Amino acid sequence: MPRRCLSLRLRAAPVALHTGVMRLRVLIVGLGDLGRHLALHLASAAEVDELLLAGRSVAEGPALAGLCAASGSARVRFIELDAGRRAAIESLLRRERPALVVQCTSLLSPWFLDNSHTPAADTVREAGFAAQVSAQLPLIMNVMEAARTVDFSGPVVNSSYPDVTHAVLGRLGLAPTVGTGNVSMIRARICAVLRERLVPSDEQPQPLPLVRVLGHHAHVTSVVVSRRPAEPDRRPLVYLDASEEAHELAYAGVPLRSERGLNALSAASALPVIRALLPSAEPLRTSVPGPLGMPGGYPVRIADGRIELDLPEGVGVDESVDFQNRCARFDGVERIAEDGTIVFTEAARAAVRRHAPGLCEPLHPAEAEARCRYLLERLGM
Repeated sequence: MPRRCLSLRLRAAPVALHTGVMRLRVLIVGLGDLGRHLALHLASAAEVDELLLAGRSVAEGPALAGLCAASGSARVRFIELDAGRRAAIESLLRRERPALVVQCTSLLSPWFLDNSHTPAADTVREAGFAAQVSAQLPLIMNVMEAARTVDFSGPVVNSSYPDVTHAVLGRLGLAPTVGTGNVSMIRARICAVLRERLVPSDEQPQPLPLVRVLGHHAHVTSVVVSRRPAEPDRRPLVYLDASEEAHELAYAGVPLRSERGLNALSAASALPVIRALLPSAEPLRTSVPGPLGMPGGYPVRIADGRIELDLPEGVGVDESVDFQNRCARFDGVERIAEDGTIVFTEAARAAVRRHAPGLCEPLHPAEAEARCRYLLERLGM
């Protein structure tokens, strides 16, 4: 299948202060566990002059800003923000003019159900992660609508289920730049395996091959726990250098637990992507979820403010997207309509029929907040 070149040009300029000094300012929206990990990383990034931490907790936010400032070299400020209020995001973007935004908040933690064992929680888990998409979509949609209103055209990096939310928002002309986690975590696991294999204890490190991964959120858990699924589409596709297939590397790492602690890996794998999106950054070839408003995760090249697909030789765009759409069904997504409506699989609808029958009805983005309220009610929240 022929390969088409898809790319996106970004604008992200440093901020000129009244002194005339140019400062590079990064904004993190959401200060939960993942946001905290990213804040500590970015406070130490040499490229970042000023880090803005925006969240609701006035009790904890200033202390986090102080910790980040003491742990790194950037100036760090806490700003109170309710990301549920689009006007507040617009005001913040106009006032602070960051070079880059990292969105790390949602209406329900993706790890919440791990500690809930009610009948409703069990059926939501059985339906697949897409049953929780209504909790992941509204706040990133607020950020992107605010960005469009104020003509912010710098990069937006999103952690809220980018494999699906970016495809939805792309239908509305609101796609974030790239996502975090998922395929980036899978690639990081594979690189760790290769480092162990390529470096004898008494010799100098050998350069790693180029690792390209096509993977979906639906693959992450099996990769993390190093348990190879039987169905081919439940496994990511791994290529080394130009086109060497090495799919089994995804399951060669030390088994980890699928738990909140994986936010450390999500943040660490996001950091090189964020840095590559900043002005004057070195080029980066990696794999990210949701680039260019596409479903699932793909190899990309980030250079000179441009993101483009970096598929292996002989692997086409159309077949890659078809693969991601098949994988999405394991999360409960049958398809995403042209208007952004999510149509759920019959298996997902059947799973919630008894305890939350409306949860997996077709979902238009405009209905996400109401659907999330329904989800939280069924979970007893």
